[in-house]
Amino acid sequence: MSQSKFEQLFKERIVVIDGAMGSLIQTYKLEEKDFRGERFKAHPKDLKGNNDLLCLTRPDVITEIHRRYLEAGADVVETNTFSSTSIAQADYDLAPELISELNLAAVKCARDACNQVEAAQPGRKCFVAGAIGPLNRTLSLSPDVNRPEYRAVTWNQVVSAYEEQIRALLKGGVDVLLVETIFDTLNSKAALFAIEGVFEELSKAPGGDADGRRNGRVPVMISVTITDASGRTLSGQTVSAFYDSIRHARPLSVGINCALGGREMRPYMQELARIAECHVSCYPNAGLPNAFGGYDETPDEMAAVIGEFADNGWVNLVGGCCGSTPEHIAAIAKRVKTVKPRARLEEAGVMRLAGLESLVVESRAS
Repeated sequence: MSQSKFEQLFKERIVVIDGAMGSLIQTYKLEEKDFRGERFKAHPKDLKGNNDLLCLTRPDVITEIHRRYLEAGADVVETNTFSSTSIAQADYDLAPELISELNLAAVKCARDACNQVEAAQPGRKCFVAGAIGPLNRTLSLSPDVNRPEYRAVTWNQVVSAYEEQIRALLKGGVDVLLVETIFDTLNSKAALFAIEGVFEELSKAPGGDADGRRNGRVPVMISVTITDASGRTLSGQTVSAFYDSIRHARPLSVGINCALGGREMRPYMQELARIAECHVSCYPNAGLPNAFGGYDETPDEMAAVIGEFADNGWVNLVGGCCGSTPEHIAAIAKRVKTVKPRARLEEAGVMRLAGLESLVVESRAS
């Protein structure tokens, strides 16, 4: 099974994930007609910028981007599904009925790229991660400063939206699910709740076994976003508090991505590597954005920072987020190629509680 091969890869070396999707899409200079295609030609709302929709209207572009990252040295490519939920697609007035098809098409683009590279490089194994984004609505924060009690979405709505996406990603055949760019821990807990619910649902289907493996259970990876120098998520948690909030899910890996460049991530990566009882991932932006919203960190500069994290024994999976390109991924893959991966920690056997900060309760002998 590709699943067991994927988990085995973490024991052998530092795994490399791809870089930014949006940054590369921008280089193709696509117009409104590319996002619409024939199918959405008469859609009443502008669709340019809905990158996920390109999996249906310009799958050639998305597949090519995946292939470029794999050829650069990535082991894993993320499906172009960051916003492929009914909640996110509602901004474009696209029907909820489209969600399953959107996710299935995205998995196909990624898998096609993997197949092309594997055929061209006999013996190579490439993997597909089903990307699950944070949503454009939050369960923890009110969008109205005058109504702190108000929420734009409910727990059940978020769980339902995630379940629909997860079913399609698993049906498409992803090797792993990646809950990423988390800024609100409650949203991520809804995603994890939905994942486990779908796994249980599949286990009860004909042919399923006790833990649902035959019908789609795959490893789960989790990645949080630290929004600024405060070292906290947008919903207020420290890195350690976030980890304690999701550790019950027993993820294959937990890590940090987006918002910051590698240099700014350093203290938070060090802390996560110190406490995580699973593998640790890091895929930062290519530095902080400049005055024009672009990213200036070169491939060599980005590789040097991530290489330091690897040398320190902090990481098991590395790659890039906003502003990164296949050239960045190639430099990162080359830099970490011979560095040993971080050793997993033994479970500490302590009670870990979390609010905005973490509380560890150690047992004492009587």
